[in-house]
Amino acid sequence: MTKPIKPIGLWTTTSLVVGNMIASGIFMLPATLGIYGGISIVGWLVSGTGALCMAMVFSWLSKINPKATGGPYAYTRDGMGTFPAFLVAWGYWISVWCTNAAIAVGFVSYLSAFVPVLDHNPLMAVITGLSAIWFLTWINTRGIREAGIVQLITTILKITPLVFIILVGFIYFKAEHFIPFNVSDQSNLSAITSATTLTLFAFLGLECATIPSENVKNPDKTIPRATVLGTFIATFIYIASTAAVMGLIPPGDLHQSSAPFADAAASIWGETGRYLVAAGAVVSTFGALNGWILVQGQMPFAAARDSLFPRIFAFENKRGTPAIGIIISSILISFLMSMNFSKSLADTYMFIVLLSTLTCLVAYLFSTVSYVILESKLNGLKKVNVAKYSIALLAFVYSMWAVMGSGEEIVYWGFILLMTGLPFYAWMLISRK
Repeated sequence: MTKPIKPIGLWTTTSLVVGNMIASGIFMLPATLGIYGGISIVGWLVSGTGALCMAMVFSWLSKINPKATGGPYAYTRDGMGTFPAFLVAWGYWISVWCTNAAIAVGFVSYLSAFVPVLDHNPLMAVITGLSAIWFLTWINTRGIREAGIVQLITTILKITPLVFIILVGFIYFKAEHFIPFNVSDQSNLSAITSATTLTLFAFLGLECATIPSENVKNPDKTIPRATVLGTFIATFIYIASTAAVMGLIPPGDLHQSSAPFADAAASIWGETGRYLVAAGAVVSTFGALNGWILVQGQMPFAAARDSLFPRIFAFENKRGTPAIGIIISSILISFLMSMNFSKSLADTYMFIVLLSTLTCLVAYLFSTVSYVILESKLNGLKKVNVAKYSIALLAFVYSMWAVMGSGEEIVYWGFILLMTGLPFYAWMLISRK
């Protein structure tokens, strides 16, 4: 007998957004942006504005259909029909388990600061990564509330060292590190464009509150608030922490740093600071892995209920979670993560991870267009809300820009990846009939 599902509230849902957005990438981005100097903060502001526009679109969509499990999939189905919805579900599902493989690798990498053997023993690294994946898989099959509690705790723990660096960093802040404002040999516009492109991908995951919508308390109010609030919190942490690190480390040293946050913390607290940041990174990747494992079962679950994925993905255990779908995805994650620790397969692994980012952006594009269609159906063309439509247009441009920033090769293979789902779609339609 299925137990009644205990829904998650505002703070847990918000932690799903924040926790899934802030993974391991933020701990390296300041070094990547160091080549541009302080002007990269403008890039953060531009990409953050685009992300907030996208978050607004998802918040409006969640009000139109508060119980749309699968988020982008359900919105695309409602606005554009089953075939585009299938493409979103297919691409997003692949994106999620590829993302989880990358996060698992990041978790092992940061944990090696405390367990050095992980850095040079591939077998131990694989075992550690698999242990994290399957422990969190077990947690998520226990129920969404249990997974939500883990997500809330890890999100609080992961942002704590970042907040400390922000607060203390501005006490020791050196404004001269921002002079000149643009230290690259590019024009200001080119530098801002490059910095924006680098930071766009840090906002992937802003849609996560919409995906388990049937398990959210008062979804018509909670999901819109959690989506916008979570995106705003992540944006603030990204910008403030990057500015703090740049204020602590000179531009020349920052670009050469292999661990900018650790170096910034060490400049304040010594070696204790390094371990504080390393611990924060471990918790950050562990929490993000938990959040994305929660999501990985929901998208195929929603598609399976519409007979667009095999029915096995729609199976719920007695705790009301799509356990088999979660387990199937975790098997794929385990295989892909293990590829990274093989010298012959490492390059293939990195390529697949980069490719997965594109398929997530496709869901944003379809969701934005679906919002315009659904909004026009509800209110008609005579009651056009210029402000909302303008924000939706900005969200579409933001997503398209991110697609273009992925590079020609990734876009090419991303298209092929989506098209490989066509025989699968045809098979599901034939089976349904």
